[in-house]
Formats: sequence, structure tokens, C-alpha cells
Amino acid sequence: MTKTKNEFVPVRSRHIKWYNCGPTVYDASHIGHARNYVTQDIIRRILVDYFGYEIQFVMNITDIDDKIILRARQTHLLNDFRSQNTHLSPELISQVRGAWAAYLHKKLQKGLPETDRPGKEDEESFWLNLLNKDQEESEWAKGCRARDEKFGMHLAALSSSFSALSVASAAIAANDTSPARANDLLNASVDVLYEWLDNKYGSTVTDPAIFRSFASHWESDFFSDMATLNVTPPDTLTRVTEYVPEIVEFVQRIIANGYAYPTADGSVYFNTRAFDGAEGGKNRDGTWKHAYAKLQPWSKDNKDLLEDGEGALSTGTTKRSPSDFALWKASKAGEPSWPSPWGAGRPGWHIECSVMASEILGDNMDIHSGGIDLGFPHHDNEIAQSEAYHDCRQWVNYFLHTGHLHIEGLKMSKSLKNFITIKDALNKYTPRQLRLCFLSQLWSGRMDFRESSIAEAKGIETAFDNFFTVAKALIAESRSTNANSDGRHHYEQAESELIALLQTSQHKFRVALCDSFNTPLALSILLELVSQTNIYIARGRVGVNVSVIEGIARWTGKMLRMFGLGDGLYGEIGWGETSAAGETVINREAILMPYLRALSNFRDDVRQMAIKNASTKEILALCDKLRDIDLIPLGVALDDREDGQALVKLVNPEILLRNRDEKLAQAAEKAAKKAAQVEAERTKKLARLEKGKLSPQEMFKPPNVLEGTFGSWDDNGLPLTDGEGKELSKSKVKKCAKEWDIQKKAHEEWQEWVKAGH
Repeated sequence: MTKTKNEFVPVRSRHIKWYNCGPTVYDASHIGHARNYVTQDIIRRILVDYFGYEIQFVMNITDIDDKIILRARQTHLLNDFRSQNTHLSPELISQVRGAWAAYLHKKLQKGLPETDRPGKEDEESFWLNLLNKDQEESEWAKGCRARDEKFGMHLAALSSSFSALSVASAAIAANDTSPARANDLLNASVDVLYEWLDNKYGSTVTDPAIFRSFASHWESDFFSDMATLNVTPPDTLTRVTEYVPEIVEFVQRIIANGYAYPTADGSVYFNTRAFDGAEGGKNRDGTWKHAYAKLQPWSKDNKDLLEDGEGALSTGTTKRSPSDFALWKASKAGEPSWPSPWGAGRPGWHIECSVMASEILGDNMDIHSGGIDLGFPHHDNEIAQSEAYHDCRQWVNYFLHTGHLHIEGLKMSKSLKNFITIKDALNKYTPRQLRLCFLSQLWSGRMDFRESSIAEAKGIETAFDNFFTVAKALIAESRSTNANSDGRHHYEQAESELIALLQTSQHKFRVALCDSFNTPLALSILLELVSQTNIYIARGRVGVNVSVIEGIARWTGKMLRMFGLGDGLYGEIGWGETSAAGETVINREAILMPYLRALSNFRDDVRQMAIKNASTKEILALCDKLRDIDLIPLGVALDDREDGQALVKLVNPEILLRNRDEKLAQAAEKAAKKAAQVEAERTKKLARLEKGKLSPQEMFKPPNVLEGTFGSWDDNGLPLTDGEGKELSKSKVKKCAKEWDIQKKAHEEWQEWVKAGH
């Protein structure tokens, strides 16, 4: 609330009570959710695994609210509509066309200029008028998007449905009523059908199981994404529908304390005017003044934010002030309901978190987290109603708000066609790359998710991968030789400097994390340590102290795993890998045979070459084949070194194959460019030779020039007079002579080319 950095002091020593706003489960989670929950997981891991705090981490699932009710109803009604329309028919086309027209009139009004808004004109004529406009670059289109950022999305939905309607009409004319045609029409018209069906039949959806099963599906989908992203599950998970009796009791006390009021329709609203500035502390020592909108006081009169906070189904309310918000909503037809003293209804959005957090954590907590978009009105409303209920001065000691995520500089939006689900992202990037990308940004700042950000994350991942691979190879090599001491301790100046750098890095790393979890700085410290260690390793096998390298590798790996970038045991080198479930018996044959087969094949080839007295070049090619072809799929990399002894490294086979394929692709691209250049030169030469076929003696005579251009020529074919018999000017004669010389050389070149048999 101070908007500054303060020393973090939990109420109970090293025990932290933390409540985290969980998702509203009505659709697939997107990359913004990933940034929010992965970032909070990183902070949680730092507090527990690095600073040694104990955390009671509570997260809620909003499994009933306006968005869920609407989407569950719409999905249910669309599924019913599909089951009733398994074949294409004129009636189905007519219904979809009606939904299309309703969507057009409702959705495009806001974005269209007054002169373009549809009146009584035919919907199709109006649509064709829009379709003929330049939808991307025209000033008209830009104006529409400026008036309504969702205009492009609505236009795309209309276009998709309109095209499908045209195809369906043609199919009917051709007597094609197949289920495939019906599905094509319905699939292309989902967006326009959702609202049309809900407006017509939404009030008939009465089965509570429809809403429960819908929310349960998306809750499972959310936690599946979180597990893939390696997000630690909450210690306690709460769901709104499981706490309705407690919510009713909570609201009753707020009314009794004088900070809420019921309305005639059976709803209950929080009275922000009564609360703001009221004296608190009636039940405790000392008094204070309550304040509404502590987090964002400048937003408490923002009508857009206030309306968004109430939900799409909250219309025609009778609240006393625009800033008042619903604690309990009277349920209308087509909405789930629970009994209450004010009639059948359901919880408001904000009250759920106050009740569940209070039930688990009491009247005060250390940390409350969520995205910055929840600051107002959600978190400010939580604060107000909780402090009104508990009659306390401060319900939450520290709010952690993760920053917005934008895509390539733009706010993520389906209307802008830059909406990325977590599953979409995971089809392109690994969970580790995404986490590295988030770690590279300050947790509280706005993040711009760009391809360049992912490229940077991949570069960081590769840097650590290569370091761990070399370190493990050196350690394995050192231990396999069991060499006796060479009489030197190998702790010279280079080793002392590297150990000092490790200690300095460890201190800087801690300072960075103490400074509001500055993970970008912490990562850069690790990368610099790795870079300097690589410089040390580059000295070569002789003189390198492997134990120093091992100590740095173990600490670096431990810190990366602390960030949630891998799994593995304490002290393990690298990211760590998770074993397959139930894998307790090592199958030596399955593990060893691919490697033994590669070596056996190599031995066979060497023997055959020795028998045939093969050349050194052929034997070296065979060695390269073992390195580049046979061992790569097995995850073995051989680094040739100056001392003639290759460094053996075990690497993820996918990485080796990808690197090899990239090199081959680059080589192929280079060869293709070279071939294209050669072909271009050949074509150019042929064109030049073709031009050289003409003898210079004939170049200024018809038909090679227009009849009448020149009147007379010398013995070499150079023109002397023009078509009228006038002597050519000196400049003209000079120009013709120059062209004649050029053609003479070209003709001689052509003659040589022909003579050579081409």
C-alpha cells in the first residue's frame, strides 16, 4: 500500500501465511496466467528453498461466477443445438442466419460510425457493404477499432459465419444435407450462436450439475497446465461452491456492523460510503479510520472498472452508489442458487476470497498475491469487506501484484489475434524456456512476451546446458582415471581467483534476491560465474582443478533448481532429471546394447579398412562418422582436443540431433546459395554468349537495326552515313566504334565457346 520496498517481517517469525487468488475456471489458461502463477511459484520457492521460510499457501478456485454461468450455459445449449441438427437443412440455415443478424446488430454498434450503423436495411446488403471495405489499413477500419477494440474479433466471427452460410446454401441447392455440411456451418458459427442461444433459452438451464461439471473440467485443465509448468501445488485449495454457508454468515456480520445493505430483489451490497472514513476499532484497543480503495484510491470512481468487477449478468441493480459492490447476488432464471436470509442467490465475486482466506488464515495474513489487474476493484473490495467483518486496521500486510503481460508490445487479446493459450505456448517452447523467460523479467514489472525474449531464454538455457555437460564430462573423466597425485596441489592464482569469484557471486546472488526478488540480476550473476569458469576450463586438461569446477557446477545447479528450472537431488550437477514413475530396476541390456552395437560396428569397419589397406583419409572419415552419425542419437558427444584425446560428454540426444540438423541445414542452405550463384553466373554467361553470336560486321545493318537507320558502311560494317545519306557526326562515329569493339570481343568469345564443342 505504500508503493515502496519495505523489510519483509512475517507476523509469526519464519512462518508465512499466504493467500493467492486462483483462476476463474471457464476456459483454457493463457500465457498471462502462466506468467502470473509461474512468477508467484518462483517467489514462493525463493522464500522456502533459499531463505528458509515455512509457508502456508492457500489458493482458491472460482468455480461459480458470471463468466462461468454464461459460458457453461452457452456450451450446454450449443451442444443441445448440435444434437438437434445433425443434418444440414433450410431450417438450420435460417436459424444460423438469424443468430448472425442478431450478432451483427448488437456487436458492431459500438465500433461503427453513425453513418454506417444498420437500420432497416437488409442484413446481407449491409454485410456486403462492410465486406467490400479495406478491413486492415483503411482509416474507416482504424476508426472502428479505436471505438471498440473487439471490433476486429466481431467482424471475423461474422465473416466466418457468413462464408459458411453461403457454402451451406449452395449445398442445399445441390441436395447435400450431410452431417459434415451441418458441422461445418455450426463450427464456423459458434461465436454468433453462443449469445443467440443464451438469449433464447438461457433461462431454461436449471440443472446445477451443468455448472459444476463445466467448472470441474476447466479446473482440471488448469492444474494440468500448472503441473507441466512445474508450479508447486497449493497447500490448501478452496472452491467457492464449498464455502457458501460461510459466505452467507460473513455477509450477515458485515450487515450487522453497518457496512452493507440488502435490496428489494434479494441482493446484498457493500456500502462503500458508510465504510470510507468510518471509525474502526470498536472491539479492540485504539481506533482508526477505515478507508476504501487503499491499493488504488485513484480508481474508486472508475465506472468501467466498477462495472467489470460486477460481472456481465449484473444488470439493473438497485445499489445506492456506483462504487458499492455485490456481496450476494439474487439469482435469476438460468443461474445456480443457494438459500440465504435474503432469498435464493449466489456469492458476489469479491466476497469469496475474503471468506475463504479468513476461514483458513484468520483475521490477518502476511502475503496476498495476484495479477496487477486484480488490484482494483477485486483486492480493494476484499480489503474493505474483510476489515469491515473483522473490524481490523489491516487485513493483509503485503500485497504482491505480478505485472501485465503483453505480446510483441500489444495487450494480449483474441480480438488482436495474439491470444496464446498455455498449451499453444508449450507446443513451441519448453516449460524451462518459459520459466527462464519469466525469470529474466522483474516479477512486478510489465512483461513484453516477444520471440526475442524466448530466443534470449534459449540462449541462457544453452549456456547452462553446455557448462553442465562439460563439467560432468571433466568430473567423470577425472574419476575414471583414478590418477595418482602429480605432486602439485593445483590451487594456484587462477584457482584462487575462481574460488573468490564463486564466493562473491554467492553474496551478490543473495543481495539480488533480498532486493525484492531481483531474479534478472540473480540470473546474470550465475551466467557471469559460468562464463568465467568456461574461460578457466579453456586452459585445457593439464592444470585444470576439477574439484573447483565441480563446486561451482553444484552450487549453480542448486540455485537453478531452487528457481524451479529442474528436478533432482541436493548437490546434483545440472538441472536434474525426474525418473519415470515406478522405474526401480535397471535394464542393463536395454541401456548398454545401443552403445555396444555402435562400437562393434565401428570395430568391424576399421578391420575391413585395415584388410583393404585403406588410406588415412578413409579411416578419419570413419572416425567422423562414429562421432557425427552413430553416437549422436545415443546422446554421446565427442569433442576433439589438441592433445588427441576426445572429451566424452553425455548430452540430451534431442539437443545433439537438433544441433546437427541445424548445422546440416545451414550447410545445405549455404550450398544452395552457392549453387544458385553458380547457376546465375552460368545464365548470365549464356546470355552474354548468345548476344555474341552476332557478327560485328552485321550489327549495324538490317535486320539488326531498323531499315533506313544508316545509308552506307565501311568494310568492317561500321556506319558512315545516316539513312538520308548525311555523314555521321564524330560523336556518333565514336559511339558506334565503341559498340563495335565490344561486340567484336563478345563474338570472338562466342566463337571460342563454339569451337570448344559447347
